[in-house]
Amino acid sequence: MKILLVEDDERIALALAEALTDQHYVVDIASDGQVGWEFVEIFFYDLIVLDIMLPQLDGISFCQQLRRRGYSMPIIMLTAKDTSTDKVMGLDVGADDYVVKPFDLQELMARIRALLRRGIAILPPVLEWEDLCLDSSKLEVTYKGKSIHFSPKEYRILELFMRHTHRVFSRSEIIEHLWSFEKIPGEETVKVHIKSLRQKLKLAGASTDFIETIYGLGYRLKQSS
Repeated sequence: MKILLVEDDERIALALAEALTDQHYVVDIASDGQVGWEFVEIFFYDLIVLDIMLPQLDGISFCQQLRRRGYSMPIIMLTAKDTSTDKVMGLDVGADDYVVKPFDLQELMARIRALLRRGIAILPPVLEWEDLCLDSSKLEVTYKGKSIHFSPKEYRILELFMRHTHRVFSRSEIIEHLWSFEKIPGEETVKVHIKSLRQKLKLAGASTDFIETIYGLGYRLKQSS
């Protein structure tokens, strides 16, 4: 999943980004509100961590504009102000949660996981497609009970397909969902990952076209006949 972190304190931003990356999230960092807004207009995000006191565009205005534009991703606000007025203001403009600095990193990570789970509440933690099973709580994948080892990016591509089983994803859409702004690869990289996924699935006993190519459009899990 992809997270946008809008925070002008470089020390906090880097520490939080490192912790999120360790949990296999893809993270973009914006050091002011205007840059953060430009990111949102270009890229897809599953969640935003948003500081209130920001240069260019403050967090309250940022959140308010997002909701007015119809963006529905979860938003956690960070602030040094621990007053009920500030909390009410943040929640009233559409924030889903509010965390006061200095915060406990593990607590913040737990709140992020809780909001992301809420966003995909209709989907179980264990995803299944024919004989393939993906346990998102353990980051494990099995085929007919046999464990398959995937790289973090391969795992995320497969998870994306299994969470949207009937959708076709183009290479550019896969990049948008799973790579950070600073590390955007060429579309050939997606092709390489798909090839590796297919090889590993085939070795586990799946068909060679378990992930099928819809020519001119992209990839999806092969539909049952």
